[in-house]
Amino acid sequence: MTDPHADLVFTGGPVHCLDAARSQSSALAVRDGRIVALGVGATAAVGPKTEIVDLAGRALLPGFQDAHVHAVFGGLELGQCDLSGTTDLGEYRRLIKVYADAHPQVEWILGGGWSMESFPGGVPTAELLDDVTGGRPAFFFNRDHHGAWVNSAALRRAGIDRGTPDPAHGVINRDADGHPVGALQEGAVSLVADIAPKATAADRLTGLLRAQELLHSLGITAWQDAMLSATNGYPDVTDAYCTAAERDLLTADVVGALWWDRDRGAEQIPELTARRDLLRIGRLDASTVKIMQDGVAENFTAGMTVPYRDSCGHATANRGLSFVDPLKLREYVTALDALDFQVHFHALGDRAVREALDAIAAARAANGFRDTRPHLAHLQVVHPSDVARFAQLGATANLQALWAAHEPQMDELTIPFLGGGLAGHQYPFGDLHRAGARLAAGSDWPVSSPNPLLGIHTAVNRRTLGSTAPAFRPGQSIDAHTAFAAYTSGSAYVNRRDDTGTLAVGHRADLVVLDRDPFAVAVDEIGRCTVDLTFVDGRVVFSR
Repeated sequence: MTDPHADLVFTGGPVHCLDAARSQSSALAVRDGRIVALGVGATAAVGPKTEIVDLAGRALLPGFQDAHVHAVFGGLELGQCDLSGTTDLGEYRRLIKVYADAHPQVEWILGGGWSMESFPGGVPTAELLDDVTGGRPAFFFNRDHHGAWVNSAALRRAGIDRGTPDPAHGVINRDADGHPVGALQEGAVSLVADIAPKATAADRLTGLLRAQELLHSLGITAWQDAMLSATNGYPDVTDAYCTAAERDLLTADVVGALWWDRDRGAEQIPELTARRDLLRIGRLDASTVKIMQDGVAENFTAGMTVPYRDSCGHATANRGLSFVDPLKLREYVTALDALDFQVHFHALGDRAVREALDAIAAARAANGFRDTRPHLAHLQVVHPSDVARFAQLGATANLQALWAAHEPQMDELTIPFLGGGLAGHQYPFGDLHRAGARLAAGSDWPVSSPNPLLGIHTAVNRRTLGSTAPAFRPGQSIDAHTAFAAYTSGSAYVNRRDDTGTLAVGHRADLVVLDRDPFAVAVDEIGRCTVDLTFVDGRVVFSR
C-alpha cells in the first residue's frame, strides 16, 4: 500500500504560488517529487517519516527558470581570467597580470567579462594588454560576447594588419591610419577566436557543472541554453550537455537551442531535425532553434528602423545588421514551425524585432497557430506599433531586465547614438505587459549576472540594486508579482515545462526558499533577498 504521508512538508512561512490568481498558502507538501497538497491539507499529510522544513518566516516560491543563458560559456569563463567583477581599467590590467603570472604554462591568456564603458568609445586597445601578458597572445570576450579585446601578439598570430579586410558581418576597429587597434566586433571576433586554443571536452563538462552549481545557488531549477550547437565563430558545447545527461550529472532540466548558421539557408533544416532527435537525453531536450537576427546597439550592429547618429549627433547611413535576410527569415521560420521547432530569436533593435514578428506571422498564416511557443530575447528597442503584435501572434517577450537601467553603457554608448526617438522606446516591459504579451525572463549570463533576484529588482525599480541613478523610463516598470512570474511561470512556458513554474497540486516540486518574503519588503530591497534552499523534484540541489 502506498504511504499517504508526505516526504516533505514546508510550513511556518508564506508560500507564494505565483499563479494567475496570485494565490498564497501557509504550507506545501511533497511526495515522490510532486506537490501533493497546499495549506491545511499539507499539514495533514505529515507522517512519522515526513521531513518538516520550518520556513521560520522565509518565503517558498516556485524555482526560477532562466529562458536565455549560456551556461557552459559562463562556467568556462569562471575558470579563466574573469574580468566581470569590475569596470575599472586598472583592475582589469591587475587581474590579467595576476592570472598570467599564475599560469606561466599556458600558451594563450584567455578570459572575458570586460565592459565597453571602461574604454573611450567602448573600444579597448592592444597596447593596454601587451605589457601585462608577457608576450603571449591574449583574447578576451567582452561581456556581451559581440566583441573581443586582443593584444598585439594575437593580432600577429592571426595575421591581422592594415591590409586585412573586414569580414562579412564584422568590424576590425582601426586607428586613423587604418591599423588594427586590438578590438574586434561581431564576425571579426572569429579571426582570432578560430586560432586560439579550444576548450577540451573535459573543460566544457567542468564548465557546465561549475555553472550548474552556481545557477542552483541562485534558485534556478531549469534553463534554456541559447547556443547549444554553434558556428559563426562560436564553439560547440553540445558534448558537455550530452555527457552530463548520459551520466545523470544534470540536476536541472535544460532546453538546448540549436544554432541557426546564418551563412547557410534551408538546407540545414534536416540536420537540425536529426540533431533534435539525437539530443533528447535524460534532462536535455534540444527542441529549439536559435536565430540571431541582429547585433547590439553599443557597436551599432543592432537592426534599427532609424539610422544611428555619430558622436556629433548627425545621422549616419548605418541602420545596423540583419544577419538573416528578412524575406528568407519568414521562409525558414515557417518551415521550422511546421516541424514543431520552437524558434528563439535574438532581436535587439526595433527593425530586428519587427522582422522576427513578421516571420512568426508568416508561420502562423501558413501553419495555423501551432503550440511552438516562439520567443524573442533582448528587445532593447521595440517600436510602439509592434508591441501589441506579441499577444496577437502568441510570441513571448523574453526579458533581460538587468539592462533596463541608467548605467554608463546605456548613457554614454547607447542613448546618444540612437536616432529618431528610438531611445524612448527601450525595454518597454510595462507596455508589453499591458498589451497582454506573455513575459519570460533570462539573464544572458555571462553577459550579465545570472541572479534572477537582481533582474527582478531592476524590472520593478528600473534601476539596479544600490544605484542612485534616476529610474530608467519608470513608466515601463512592472510590479513584483509580474516580474517574479516572468522568471517562473513565464520561463516555464517557454521551456515547455507546464508542470512547473507555479505551485499547484500535481506540479513538480521545483522550489526555492528565500531568506525573506520578497513581497513583504520595500520594492527597492527585493534585490537584497538571497536563496537559502533550492529543490529539484523535491530533492535539495543547493543549501546555504
